Amino acid sequence: MNIGQAAKRSGLSAKMIRYYESIGLLPAATRTESGYRVYGPNELHTLAFIKRSRDLGFSLEAVGKLLTLWQDRGRASADVKALAHQHIVELNQKIAELAGLRDTLQDLVSHCQGDRRPDCPILADLASSGGRGHP
Repeated sequence: MNIGQAAKRSGLSAKMIRYYESIGLLPAATRTESGYRVYGPNELHTLAFIKRSRDLGFSLEAVGKLLTLWQDRGRASADVKALAHQHIVELNQKIAELAGLRDTLQDLVSHCQGDRRPDCPILADLASSGGRGHP
C-alpha cells in the first residue's frame, strides 16, 4: 500500500510516517519504480507499535529503545519493565508539576474579584518577576 493508505490504516499522518522513517524508527520503505513508498503488513505493525507507544507518552528516544527490545526476541522482559517503570516516574513528576500549576492558578482565580474593576491579581502575578505572591 502507498503512504496515504498506510497513514489511514495506522492512524498516523503521512508526514509523521516520513518523519519516523527519517529518524530511523521505521525502516526505509521499499519504493516503486516511480519512487513511491510501499508499505506492507510488517511496516503497519511497526507503525501501530510506534503509535501506541507515543499514545502512552513515551519519548521518541524511548520508542526507539522499545522497538529495539520488541524486535530482539532474546531480550529480557526486565529491560522492558525498567524502561516502562522509568516512564512512570517521569509521568508522576509531570503530574506533580501540573497539579502545582493548577493549584497556583486556582489560588490566583480565587483572589480575583472578576468584576468591572481593573485590578486583577492574576495579571499582577503574571507581571511580577517569578510570580512572587499577589497583591
